[in-house]
Amino acid sequence: MHTQPQITPDALRHSATRTFDIEIQALQALQGRIDAHFEQAARLILDCPGRVVVTGIGKSGHVARKIAATLASTGTPAFFMHAAEAIHGDLGMLTGQDILLAISYSGSAQELITIISVAKRMGTRIIAMTGHPESELARSADISLDAAVDHEACPLNLAPTASTTAALVLGDALAVACLEARGFNRDDFARSHPGGALGRRLLTSVADVMRSGAALPRVAADTLIPDALTEMSSKGMGMTIVLDQGRPVGIFTDGDLRRMIAQHGDIRALPVSAGMSRHPRDIAADAPAIEAASIMDAHKLNQMLVLDGDGLLLGALHMHDLLAAKVI
Repeated sequence: MHTQPQITPDALRHSATRTFDIEIQALQALQGRIDAHFEQAARLILDCPGRVVVTGIGKSGHVARKIAATLASTGTPAFFMHAAEAIHGDLGMLTGQDILLAISYSGSAQELITIISVAKRMGTRIIAMTGHPESELARSADISLDAAVDHEACPLNLAPTASTTAALVLGDALAVACLEARGFNRDDFARSHPGGALGRRLLTSVADVMRSGAALPRVAADTLIPDALTEMSSKGMGMTIVLDQGRPVGIFTDGDLRRMIAQHGDIRALPVSAGMSRHPRDIAADAPAIEAASIMDAHKLNQMLVLDGDGLLLGALHMHDLLAAKVI
């Protein structure tokens, strides 16, 4: 029976920093091998009429699954095919229009060798990612990417650590190179991430969350303060929009009310135009809601008007609307 050795805090920290050092060195070495083979692989992916099918087994399979997900979310149609399942029927996923990205550090995983032979007969183009450039996998591929590392972070040099990091980063490099080459932008990214907070932030427009129609507090410029307060209270936006011949000329807020009282005392006989905030901030209805949130936050605003291209009123936003829509 093995006895548990005494592990000091310093030893644990040393193990962690050693792992970082080894994996950083592996990535720096890999960076120096980004050459014409990488460019050819990226161009092959960019020109692919089908999808990129990423395959691997074991730890390489886990890396392959993540690379496929990153490609798919950044503009390159891709999916993961488990190498063991592939040779028992899932090879039906692969077509001659696709690219097969096969990942195996040894380059000798028998499942991948079998898949490669079938893929070649289909006419599928093959990119290998391996730590052994002379392996059977590398020699069978159209393009081989060298992901070799000098040493694993595992002190036994057995557990895939630095090698899986290298493969993962090389896959990210391919995905990002293709993303930039395609001109993939924030709107494209939003379309493939419609769920969750990220999707809400990128996809929600001002028109989706603004208040409009009867929900808008509106008064004419000559409206007396008491009547303006009634309109403000009934609509619950902490302000009312001030209109002159149907066009917004200002807003009257709770803050404006306090300032008028401090300056004039009795304000019941004054028109709302006497204390309104002129030239309020506005935004277009098709602007991203997150843009409105940024403007409101930067200028410490609780409300913002929504106008069309001719300066006509379409709606209004309150910071609470953005919070309720979980944009912020």
